[in-house]
Formats: sequence, structure tokens, C-alpha cells
Amino acid sequence: MWDKPEALNAIANALFGVAFLLVLYAGFVFVVHLPVFPLREVRLVQPPKFVQRAEIEAVVKRELLGTFFTIDLARARNGLEALPWVRKADVRRQWPDRLEVRLEEHEPLARWGTMGLVNVQGEVFQANYGGILPVFNGPAGASKEMAIQYAYFLKSLEPLGQKPVQVNVSPRRAWSLRVESGMMLELGRNDLENRLGRFVQNYERAAAMLERRVDYVDLRYTNGFAVRVPELARAEAKEKRR
Repeated sequence: MWDKPEALNAIANALFGVAFLLVLYAGFVFVVHLPVFPLREVRLVQPPKFVQRAEIEAVVKRELLGTFFTIDLARARNGLEALPWVRKADVRRQWPDRLEVRLEEHEPLARWGTMGLVNVQGEVFQANYGGILPVFNGPAGASKEMAIQYAYFLKSLEPLGQKPVQVNVSPRRAWSLRVESGMMLELGRNDLENRLGRFVQNYERAAAMLERRVDYVDLRYTNGFAVRVPELARAEAKEKRR
């Protein structure tokens, strides 16, 4: 090889090119670390509904360290997503000295027992919320399924002017729900849609015949449902005590 000047020249040119790139890279690293590229502004694309600005400012002060080029965007995103009401965060550089922050907040759908909240995607999260929400009670991992069923229950009960205020599912997947009037509906494990549809279709006629308030309905029957009337239950208990 030493007697081949063309090969030696090619190797020398390649080494020179690598050296030039290394010098260029070192110069770039040096320049981007200079304080002449400070970050001057952090802009929220949309004002948050639940996240407090003080929380965002705390993350900015703690996580956004360095210049426009050296700020760790992944670290900033993780810091924002650790805030209670933030579901997802997107952080992008905007030349010459600004960061653009876009937050996707959790939209609360229900309370998860007494342990947290459920968003509209059916995900459980922890945050403080003072508004009125329905309550979901179920085993771990059931929140998404319950969010889907809640939407169905809500739509199905519209003809009766009722809304679910509590949805329960047991570890064996037996469903029940309580509506605004206080009435409890026992749906069981199977055929939930048909059972609830049959109840909605026939309830007003059945209630008119009873002419009394119903507090419990058992829908786990093939061709009908059973109701419990508080007045009759009290009268029966009184009669038994005599």
C-alpha cells in the first residue's frame, strides 16, 4: 500500500475530512453553550383549565436549565407530565429564544371510589376536584370498561330524565347503578343492554300502576324485572312485628 500514492492520498483526505468534522462539531458545541443563546420566553399554546400557573412556573424554573439549544426537552416534558392534571405535554423550540408548551389536561368523568378520578379516556389519575361527578366503584383495571358502559347508561336513561350517579361493578363483573332519584338498578353480569332497554321501555307504565316510589329494581330476569317499594316493605315489616 505504501507504494500506491493514490491510496495514500485517499486515506489522507478521509482523515482530513474526519478531523475537519470533529473540529466543526467541537466549535458547534462550544457556540451553542455560549450564553448568547438564552431562553427568554416559555409560551403556553392554550391557557390551562385545571393546572395552576404556579405549578407550571415551578417546573420551568426547576427543569428548563441551559440555553435555547441545550435545554433537555424530554426532561421538561416529564416534569410537566408529573403535574396532577397534565395527561400529556409537548415542548418544542421556537427560534430564536422561545419554548412552546402544549398541555393536554385530564378531563374528569367520574370519581374512582374515594381514591382518585377517572378521565374521559377511562384512565385513573390523582388530583383535587371540587365539582360534582358520578362515582365509579370497581376492581383495579376496570375503569376504562366502566367509562364505556357509563356513556351507554347515560344515553339509555335519557328517556326517563335520569342520570347515573353511581356505577358499580364487582370482581365477578356484576353491574349495578344508582340514578339521580336514588333508585338502584341491579343489572347482573350478562345482557346489560337488553336488560336496561327493557326497563326503560316499561318503567313508566309499571310505576304508574304502583303509584309509589320505587327504590330498587332487579333486572336479572329473562322477561321482566322485580321492584322494591319502600312503603310496602315498611308495611310488611310492621305486620311481621305484630
